[in-house]
Amino acid sequence: MHQKFSRVTLLTATALIASLSLTGCSKPKPAAVPPSGPPEVGIIVVKQEKVSLTTELSGRTVPQQIAEVRPQVSGIILKRLFTEGSDVKAGQILYQIDSSPFEAAFSSTKASQARVEASLVSLRLTEERYRDLVKAKVVSQQDYDTASAALRQAEAELAVAKSAVETARINLAYTGIKAPISGRIGRSSVTNGALVTANQATALATIQQLDPMYVDVTQSNAEMLRLKQNLARGVVKKSGSAPVKLLLEDGSSYPLSGTLKFSEVTVDQSTGSVTMRAVFPNPKQGLLPGMFVRATLVEAVDDTAILIPQRGVTRTPSGEALVMIVGAEEKVEPRTIKVVRTVGDSWLVSSGLKAGDRVILEGLQKARPGTPVKAVPFGSPPAAPPAGAAPVPAKK
Repeated sequence: MHQKFSRVTLLTATALIASLSLTGCSKPKPAAVPPSGPPEVGIIVVKQEKVSLTTELSGRTVPQQIAEVRPQVSGIILKRLFTEGSDVKAGQILYQIDSSPFEAAFSSTKASQARVEASLVSLRLTEERYRDLVKAKVVSQQDYDTASAALRQAEAELAVAKSAVETARINLAYTGIKAPISGRIGRSSVTNGALVTANQATALATIQQLDPMYVDVTQSNAEMLRLKQNLARGVVKKSGSAPVKLLLEDGSSYPLSGTLKFSEVTVDQSTGSVTMRAVFPNPKQGLLPGMFVRATLVEAVDDTAILIPQRGVTRTPSGEALVMIVGAEEKVEPRTIKVVRTVGDSWLVSSGLKAGDRVILEGLQKARPGTPVKAVPFGSPPAAPPAGAAPVPAKK
């Protein structure tokens, strides 16, 4: 009985295994995925364009004129006649020195001049009489010579007296200390009642002309030499009198444009840089002396420039710039290029590319040299996947 039950169980298990085997063999095979085409790469078509080559340089604002006010005569300051921090005009009286001693000196010199002029009249008449008498042999030649010499001496004394009067007049005028230039005056270093001396070392005040304003910027000698070499090779041409833009310390742009005035002829030995000076109108006096600014100068213009975004340029182990282009038969070709400098987020290419070349910017990981690719404009949406293919997951 036990053997009969075991035989039935074995037959049942065998039938079940056979059934499962048939079921597994009848499972349908998955549909074959059609082969995909060449990979897509985003490209740009190289074209020539006009590009202004600019350089951003740091610098400081400098007043166009600056004058230190000093007394030219000694005396006591009676009154200050200006408001500190205000605008003054050239010739405006800023300080008044006590003029009493100078008025007295002026009167004294005028009296001395009058005395000499009075004696000169008598001596001139005596010389004229002796001139006639010496011809008539009434007086001796020696008497005439003495009268003539006295006349010439009096004339010389009159010239000295006139010079003394003019000096006294000038000193009297100097008691009113005037502004030598127009501009904004700073704080005063003296107060009423202070004693000042002629041509003292300490300035009474300082006047600065703020409109227009100079901006002195520095450029490295290496950058200047590189620009000159590009100009000599004809890579770029000189821009001429292009405007200069200004960026203030807080990042804002100065609304008015300036012009480049001159470039220094000597290289600073300590920094290896050259100073250049630009002039900016400053009618509202928004620029103050000593401000840190950044100036953008248009140094040259390239009428046939070729610009390639930096993302499309790689470097070889030797440091050469390299791009991938879509060449003949829609295959990838490496191309070595020479770049001059950056312009924004692009490289300025001097050789290696020409108008019409197709440079790969997107899909460089799939752009192996010699492999066929499908070139699409850079930035265009990807093509739809072929029928039956698994959808491409969206990039996060």
